Amino acid sequence: MLTIVDYGSGNLRSVQKAFERLGSPARITDDPNMVAEADRLVLPGVGAFGDAMRELTARGLVEPIVAHVHADRPFFGICMGLQLLFETGWEGGSHSGLGLLAGDVARFDLPAGLKVPHMGWNTVSWRNGGCPGRAVPEGAWFYFVHSYHARPMDASVVAAVSDYGGPFCAAVSRGRLFATQFHPEKSQAVGLELLAAFLAA
Repeated sequence: MLTIVDYGSGNLRSVQKAFERLGSPARITDDPNMVAEADRLVLPGVGAFGDAMRELTARGLVEPIVAHVHADRPFFGICMGLQLLFETGWEGGSHSGLGLLAGDVARFDLPAGLKVPHMGWNTVSWRNGGCPGRAVPEGAWFYFVHSYHARPMDASVVAAVSDYGGPFCAAVSRGRLFATQFHPEKSQAVGLELLAAFLAA
């Protein structure tokens, strides 16, 4: 069963509706047992890194998410769902993440004239064969809204980069784990193509 993790962090229904448009029912749950049983797991989210980790911990969701990834079952992270994969987030202090990927999540340090958050449409360039099923062409446009970005220690996990005052990590991939800083569910047809590739992987 395709399962979307609910930890009180918004945009769940829009993610569910995107998968439904592709003909794939998706359940939304904060039940650790249902998360543990998931065939395919989606971790979406918006908001603050520390708050998100506190909610995941309080709901008993950390262990089944980590176990799912370690078992190399299909996983898709979106926005905060990408950032939480890393060891440390620096929003409002130092906060431990899921620790599934080495690296941290830092606020944009931008040239004068560029605003934080980064909000709007940007192109992405794929790296390391990163697009699932090669479903989306180079230079496709995706929708972003974020103030922080991941800094992976291992360049081989970087699946895509984008540019906002300089290059930043826009997606990561390792085994059957894939996660995007952008929002495929808000990125029209090209976003649906990427979600369809995840379903087919």
